Parts: sequence; C-alpha cells; structure tokens
Amino acid sequence: MSDEAVGGRVFFSNVRRSLEEEDEIRLVSVGVDIGSSTSHLVFSRLVLERVDNRYVVTEREVFHESDVLLTPYTADLTEIDKAKLGAFIDKQYEMAGIDPMSIDTGALILTGVAVRRNNARAIGELFAAQTGKFVSVSAGDGLETTLAAFGSGAAARSLREKCRVMNIDIGGGTSKIAVCEQGEIVEMTAIDVGARTLSFDAEGKIVRIEEAARRFAAEVGLTLEMGTKPDEAKLDALIDRMAERLMECISAQKLSPETASLLRVDALKNDKKPDAVTFSGGVSEYVYNRQKAGFGDLGPKLAAAILKRVTAWGPRLERPDEGIRATVVGASQYTIQVSGSTIFVNPLDVLPVRNVPVITPDLPLEEEELNVDAIAASIQTALRRLDLHEGEQAVAMCYRWGGSATFRRLDDFVKGVRKGLSVHMGKGFPLVLVGDGDIGGLVGIHCMEEQKMTNPIVSIDGINLKEFDFIDIGAMLETSGAVPVVIKSLVFPTSAALGRVESAKV
Repeated sequence: MSDEAVGGRVFFSNVRRSLEEEDEIRLVSVGVDIGSSTSHLVFSRLVLERVDNRYVVTEREVFHESDVLLTPYTADLTEIDKAKLGAFIDKQYEMAGIDPMSIDTGALILTGVAVRRNNARAIGELFAAQTGKFVSVSAGDGLETTLAAFGSGAAARSLREKCRVMNIDIGGGTSKIAVCEQGEIVEMTAIDVGARTLSFDAEGKIVRIEEAARRFAAEVGLTLEMGTKPDEAKLDALIDRMAERLMECISAQKLSPETASLLRVDALKNDKKPDAVTFSGGVSEYVYNRQKAGFGDLGPKLAAAILKRVTAWGPRLERPDEGIRATVVGASQYTIQVSGSTIFVNPLDVLPVRNVPVITPDLPLEEEELNVDAIAASIQTALRRLDLHEGEQAVAMCYRWGGSATFRRLDDFVKGVRKGLSVHMGKGFPLVLVGDGDIGGLVGIHCMEEQKMTNPIVSIDGINLKEFDFIDIGAMLETSGAVPVVIKSLVFPTSAALGRVESAKV
C-alpha cells in the first residue's frame, strides 16, 4: 500500500487503483510461518468484491504451497541460520513464479525460538523491503492455539455441525489444544509434548535434547546423552508416557502433579467430552497418513501412540481442513475513510500508527449503569487470548457502543478501559479506540478532559473490526479532516469471509 493519500483516497501503489472506484479487487498474498521446528510459505490469490459499501473476500485460491523446511540453525543450535532460511524463501518465491515486490499483502508468523530477539530481527531483515505490506505476529501459546483452531477448520466445523470440537495441534515442542463451540474457542491449553523434544541423526544418535524430553526420560528410567543411541524399548516407553500425559491433559478433570507441571497455560476444565476431535500441526501428517517418512524425531511413533488413545476415548475423529499448515495462510488489506467530525486525535503527531493488533472484548455496554470492573475484566481476557497482556506493544480496542451517551455512562466506560489497559498505558503506549458508531469524538474528549489521560489518544469510529485484524491509521488529511485507515485481516483457509472492506463515511 502507498502511504500517499490522493483526493481523500488510498491507492494501491503498484497498479494505481482506488478501492472506492472498483467493484472487484484482486490481491496476491503470502503467508510465512517460521517456527522452532519447521518453516513454510503459502501463496494465495484473493478476490474482493464490493457488496453495498463494503468489500468482501469472495475467493481465495492457493496457487503454491512451499516445501516444509526443517528450520535451520547455526552450529550452537540457539539461533536460526538466516542465510539458509533466506535461500529457502527465495527459492519458494521463484518456484511460485512471484516477484517479492509484486506481493500486495502478507502475514509473517513467528513461533517458538523464532520469536527470540536476535532471531526475530534476522527474520525481519529478510522481509525488510516489504515491511509495509506484512502483518508480523509473534505467536505465544494462546495465539498459536487460536490460529491452529481457526486454521484447521475446527472453529468453523463447530458452528457448521453444531457440535463441540477439540483441535489438537502437535508440533515440534508443544501441543496446543482448543475446544470450540458455535464457531468460537471456549477453552484452550498448551502442554510440553512435541515430536522434536528429541532429535536424531541418520544413525539414530541423539543430536538434540529438550528439557521436556529429559523429564519424560527420567520417569521411564531412560538415560539421554548427546551422540548416543537410546535404548529402543525405553524410548518407546518415553513416547507412550508423552501420549499418556497429553491424554490426561485433554480428558481428566483433575491432573496429576507431573502432567500439571508440563502445562504452559491454565488446564482445561474437561467437564464435557468433545463430539469430534481433529489434529493439526506437523504430527497430524502421520495421524492422517499424509506422511510416511520420518525426519529424525519422535513424530511417527508419537502420532500412533496418541491416535490409539484418542480413538479408544470415544469422540469421532475428523479430518481438518489444514494440517501442518493450520495457521494463517494469507492476509487481505483494505481501506476505510473515517469522518473527521466524529474522531479525536491528540496530539496529531501520534499518527501514523502501523500494524496495531485489534482486540474485540465482549463488553457489557447495554445496561444503563456500566460496570467498570466487568469492562476491565473483559478487556484483560481479550488481551490474554491474543498474548497481548504483557503490554509489549500498543493495541487497538474495538467496541460496540450500546445505549445513551450520558456523562455517567461515558465516564464508567472510560474508567473500565483505563483499568483494563493499565499495563499498556503505564508503558506510555497510545490509547487506540475504534468504535462502530459515531461516538469516537465524545469518548476521546472524555479521556483527555475528564479522566486527564496523558497518553496519546486516537479515538475513531464508523468501523467494524474483528480479532486477527491489524490496523494502520494514517496522518490526518488536511483537505478532509479524515484519517485513512488500512485494515489487514488474517484470512484463514476455511473462512474467506473474514476479510472485508468497508467504506464508512459519516
């Protein structure tokens, strides 16, 4: 996208097209997933069509799926090998027949060790020329679990089939479990069970040992030493123990201390058995017999051990829409113009802001008397859901105002927002509020004049956002008093309609 606004519109710089003048927009998107164990790319073509005053993603065609690369590391196994990863990425662009500069939009997902400062910086340098086009997401356990649940189609299946669906995403280091009902995640957890907690060379000698593997080995009396071949019978016992711990995690209401110590987030309640189970992640390729060859890890045997237990458990086993690629595989970009008469920006030089993640808390705003603590709690829940609760970056909070805009209701709302975002505001990040009505100006003024907030404030309205959206808000246009807004929506393979374009003018 170009940052230059012409006549109050934002243009695609490569083809000089205005979203306001076309009934159909075609974009080329790339999704890049770089994790502790594997890395891969997916190239897509998106078609956006005008429906009334908004654009909706109506088609999404994957035209190239890259090979899956075992993420390369330097000799000390602590940092990703930038040169090898860059060569792989360049080759995939070549195989897809795409010039990197012709990409319209994309998503770069970093998980596990890829999130570490040195690795993230090195990976970012590989995409430096396309910085403005990409949404970059550092996915912790909560967000990675969420992405897998939506990317695998588990959330969509729960809505489509009106049932309770559990998705188990088993990767190299961890397993992420999400329980979905009515298209939403109702519970989630993550546990240190993964296929590459132990890795072997071509001769079967150990070349990598993670702490979780040492713990399992100690339980079954297996000695692990680099450069040695482990006892095969005891190695099988270790794999069985891993499967037992995962099974306990997804089915037991009370966990043993050993299993509880492996959890990375809160345990599942497990008060109701799922109707269906799907698997995603690298190990799922073995669960569904899409992969036969091994990669020097525990994958094939771990898949068999887990599948045996889940099958005996009872829920029906379903195939996911995506397995190892059950993460975001594309992104759509679109623009909105927001009327300058109902927004509040202070100071003006706080803009532009870019790639701000969106939270959409379920706020209780319908009652005549608003509950400050309930508003704050809803905000904090939404932050945790997307691993944004530590306040390491600005967030944009989307709200849907209900009822009248009396002083008391505005005051309670703003107090709840301030409390819910206290960590972020305490670190000096701007307060970014996005409403769907025409109350943005009032809210912004109240924040500054009545609550005496000293953080920069950006309060805009006329926009509907969803989780997995990221927004860019440009500097105010002198000719119209409006601010151009670019919304980047992560598009999952099973739900093209998550991307949409609105033209909001008040």
